Amino acid sequence: MSVLSRPYFHDEAAAFEHVEGMLWPQGPVCRHCGSMEKHYALKGGRTKASKKNPNGVEIHGLYKCSDCRKKFTVRMGTIFEESHLPLHKWLQAIHLMCSSKKGISAHQMHRVLEVTYKTAWFLCHRIREAMRSGDFSPMGGNGKTVEVDETYIGRLAGTPVKPGGGAHKNTVVTLVERGGRARSFHIDTARIGTVMPIVRANIAKESALMTDEAGVYRRVGQEFASHDFVTHSKDEYVRGTVHTNTVEGYYSIFKRGMKGVYQHCAEHHLHRYLAEFDFRYSNRSAMGVEDALIALNGAKGKRLTYHGPRYSQA
Repeated sequence: MSVLSRPYFHDEAAAFEHVEGMLWPQGPVCRHCGSMEKHYALKGGRTKASKKNPNGVEIHGLYKCSDCRKKFTVRMGTIFEESHLPLHKWLQAIHLMCSSKKGISAHQMHRVLEVTYKTAWFLCHRIREAMRSGDFSPMGGNGKTVEVDETYIGRLAGTPVKPGGGAHKNTVVTLVERGGRARSFHIDTARIGTVMPIVRANIAKESALMTDEAGVYRRVGQEFASHDFVTHSKDEYVRGTVHTNTVEGYYSIFKRGMKGVYQHCAEHHLHRYLAEFDFRYSNRSAMGVEDALIALNGAKGKRLTYHGPRYSQA
């Protein structure tokens, strides 16, 4: 049986039950006052009649707080709030984004879910917001290795192309723990004053640091348990356990997705695409994660309005 045959991908009541189980593991929580006391489930309610739905649409997952007497649903205070899209279609979209290794375009999403492109575009950005990690605990640790590298992608608006350089492109620095998670940052430039604070703040000092020969890492490398680097300019890519192949592998997936699936990304949206690729890398099968809907855990407290993503056709 296909994973898409699961009830919560097709039935709205089952979708609410599934989301409530993940976001409210200890029972319903009132969004208005935070009460976890016994609440009343309001069943049988329907929306107002419309031309499309003369009898209205059944309202699922509606509760009334026993303390403040206000109504609420699991959608409130999450990426689902004030969305007209059925919750089971949200779950389909989350599954598609999490299980597609190199991503899924908004155009393909609009064709699969049978929604407008505008809806699919905003839907994808809301899901990326849920994928954005709030965990800033140091990566690595005693006996662990963290690789760091930078790459260049896209094109900065209004910047002339300079052959052989990356000054006209967006700069990305990524930290990857071998056998662990990835964390990427969109930065202005790959200079010491920009890269050093990121490395210091995000990697445990007990870690072994692996980089290429870029001088930006020489000084900060002295602050860690060890610092080894490979000299790419001399065609050196592996020396025993010294290499940056793990972070290069991450960039391989990232660039194939950005160029082959998304094709274009405006500079002010790049941080969300990085969050998407970081999330999939850090929650893959090798890490023991098999449920694609784990992104739901990041849906709480992330309210993204339509004005927020700065929508454009670019």
